[in-house]
Amino acid sequence: MVVRLAYGKKGLPVELRDDIPIKVIEPIYVTAVKDPVETVTESLRNPVGTKPLRHLVKPRDSVGIVFSDITRPTPNHILIPSILKELELAGVPSHRITLFNSTGTHRLNTEEELVSMLGQNIVRTYRIVQNDARALDQHEVVGKTRRGTIVKIHREFLHCSFKILTGFIEPHFFAGFSGGGKAVMPGMAHLDTVMRNHDAQNIDHPGANWGMLEGNPLREEIDEAASLAKPNFLVNVTLNKDKQITASFAGDWIQAYREGVNFVRRTAMVRTDTLYDLVITSNAGYPLDLNLYQAVKGMSAAAKITKPGGTIVVAAECWDGVPEHGSFGRLLREAKNPDELLKRIRSEGFRMDDQWQAQILALLVKKARIFVYSTYLSEVTIRQCHLEYCPSIETLVEEMIREQGPAIKICVLLEGPLTIPYYEP
Repeated sequence: MVVRLAYGKKGLPVELRDDIPIKVIEPIYVTAVKDPVETVTESLRNPVGTKPLRHLVKPRDSVGIVFSDITRPTPNHILIPSILKELELAGVPSHRITLFNSTGTHRLNTEEELVSMLGQNIVRTYRIVQNDARALDQHEVVGKTRRGTIVKIHREFLHCSFKILTGFIEPHFFAGFSGGGKAVMPGMAHLDTVMRNHDAQNIDHPGANWGMLEGNPLREEIDEAASLAKPNFLVNVTLNKDKQITASFAGDWIQAYREGVNFVRRTAMVRTDTLYDLVITSNAGYPLDLNLYQAVKGMSAAAKITKPGGTIVVAAECWDGVPEHGSFGRLLREAKNPDELLKRIRSEGFRMDDQWQAQILALLVKKARIFVYSTYLSEVTIRQCHLEYCPSIETLVEEMIREQGPAIKICVLLEGPLTIPYYEP
């Protein structure tokens, strides 16, 4: 049998034996809407829990629209023009509108990347501000969460009189689901705020997991922090495996988001009554598999149904490397093994950006052997990150079949973290 993993822009065919039972898991396919622009516009005009967008915003408002960065497959080229059209109908002039790129702790996007996401006309016409989480003078304190986290959000965004959040919803490996208030925190937050929310204690919490909102201290604080910025409106979409829009949810930033989450929960979370010896996964292809940092999500999805001591193979193109920016690679390289890494991260007073991703990777490596198939990462680089090098998925599968025999249990997650399997006997 031949399976095609979501990999880069073209996919990766993997030929597997027909005489060994192999379980293939992918999201329940939801047909794309016929007219995505019309679907988004309809949600803007018939929102959840509030008035239509054009009846809420005033011509004198300074409008801030938050959009996802290059690491997300959010269809910004559809969402942003649709919103701008409604703002135009409401009489808001273009010079009173600012587009905010919610990079979180990621690198700033290049002009070429902005054009690819938004289109040349929008980039030329509207002012675009990118969140630099490490900047010394971009952010402003808006309050403190119940946990004691000081919330610092991008100053220019805070000073907008009407704030619109956009994004897409999929299961998230420690925030429960993407989208919603994540556009504000970590999207538009300062590194100090993100670090406190993503600290070792929260990442270690069992509630900080795929598909969990309630009882997830990390997610609950994200929403609390986002509320301090006082968003006025939200537009989140859901996507199928082809990155096509399947539904649009707009309106009150909490109510509309929860409706979207319930929709995704029904289609993206798949039950299995088996734990597997080998799980082959992708990282959902372009753009999510741009680097190893993002590929941790695919590993985490696979780990949900991997036997303790089992094997995970993740296929991620990683054209952006480990990456070089941020501290993820540095943290991994400086530790002799996962135990040393976890001890360092959990030590009192330790603080370094990207520690949450390194912590999760270390926990995964302690559970299973993890192999990486990548076009752009060398064997040396992969091993420096406490992972194992896989030059051929087919060869690795054959070796494991010879070692464990025909009774080996193998599963393939074609879309990686777009499908979240969960074990339930």
